[in-house]
Amino acid sequence: MVFNTGAALLDAIVLAVVSKEADGTYGYRITQDVRGAIDISESTLYPVLRRLQKEACLEVYDLAIDGRNRRYYRITEKGRVQLRLYKGEWAGYSGRISRILEEAEV
Repeated sequence: MVFNTGAALLDAIVLAVVSKEADGTYGYRITQDVRGAIDISESTLYPVLRRLQKEACLEVYDLAIDGRNRRYYRITEKGRVQLRLYKGEWAGYSGRISRILEEAEV
């Protein structure tokens, strides 16, 4: 990807991905879903997950799967509020950028 992905955009994408599953989802699955939008490594994603957890936007629980614990992430009400803010900001921001790019002469 040519464009730099800032922390707020990463947070918004992660919250959106996690919000799709009412019971939460696990790290590897989040990585795969986020990669549908942007190229991201697990070493970049996990600090984002920890930060969102620390900010009370995500809650974490472990679930035993095939004898191993798998860490699940679920969006909180605070995370939903933040996601709504991001969605509103993104709509305006992306619209302005799209208009500028569409008007460009190439």
